[in-house]
Amino acid sequence: MENRILADAHNLKKLIREAEALADEAIIAMARLKQAMLTARQNPEIEVNTGQRALVRLTEAESQALSMSTSLLRVHDELSKVSRIYAGPDTGGQTTIPPTDLAPTPAERERLRA
Repeated sequence: MENRILADAHNLKKLIREAEALADEAIIAMARLKQAMLTARQNPEIEVNTGQRALVRLTEAESQALSMSTSLLRVHDELSKVSRIYAGPDTGGQTTIPPTDLAPTPAERERLRA
């Protein structure tokens, strides 16, 4: 049974890192998109307000992606706690996440109140 717990722990460790990396990649892709949008609208033939609504929507999407990233960080923190109980000490360093990184953002607090 212990081998199964260890195998599950290794799989979860791999998958949470993969999910976190994909969240980061999404944020990076949106940053590149925003940069390209802003560069494109610097063309003298384009009005300065062109694409403003698209930029606002992209900024909202970036905020949601960052919120998702924070939620994944919380998942990581909870899995670390579970692993200490069921899988025992890891041979590598323990994941230590500062409580401030796990605190809800102002936007998340607003959503929780609604």
